[in-house]
Amino acid sequence: MSRLVTILGRTLRQQRESRELTQRELADLAGVSQTAVARIERGDRSPGVPLLERLLAAIDVQLAVAVEPLDAHLDAAMTDLAARPVADRIDALNLDRLLDRLGDLPYVVTGATAAVLPGAPVPVEATEVAVRWRDSARFTRWLEAAYGRRWNARWSEFGGLHVDPAEPGEHRWRTRYGEIRATMCDELPDAVEVRHGERGYRVVPVVELEVTDPRAAALLRRWRERR
Repeated sequence: MSRLVTILGRTLRQQRESRELTQRELADLAGVSQTAVARIERGDRSPGVPLLERLLAAIDVQLAVAVEPLDAHLDAAMTDLAARPVADRIDALNLDRLLDRLGDLPYVVTGATAAVLPGAPVPVEATEVAVRWRDSARFTRWLEAAYGRRWNARWSEFGGLHVDPAEPGEHRWRTRYGEIRATMCDELPDAVEVRHGERGYRVVPVVELEVTDPRAAALLRRWRERR
């Protein structure tokens, strides 16, 4: 999901709850379905401007638009994360809960998630892992058991019917444990172990991320430039 979709969903939920309305009550006021309200609030659906205006008007508020320097939110997020212990950042991601649920599925933590574990204060939108293609059937069964919904780029929402990674589409799923993104590969990348307390994590080394993962590399570069 995009950052804007997340913000819109969170804002709608906060405004609704501040008026002590249920999703059903707001839906009735705006003349839409309760399912539509729920999906927007979860960030599963990108609402069009007319629909968003109807929902907000139903609770006597309106949409205001402001601009800020590109990616200014990243700097704010890094400042906030840098002030928190790494253990707190891991807890906030709900990372252990999701990884525990993967059970014996072979994986390596990658992307921005792998950068966080050694201590980089970079924002993470989803748990990112590398999974082998030959384990895709096991991964599919896990996604089904975790009520996974695949990202549908055409409709900008989670809800794709085919969770199997072999099916066309982005390798992004919303599950009951949080969002997971997978890099499907023939062999798992080389990994190092990063330990926090009694727990170890197999992660792609930061130096490798800077070569193979453009998004993680950009976040790491931005963090270093701010130090």
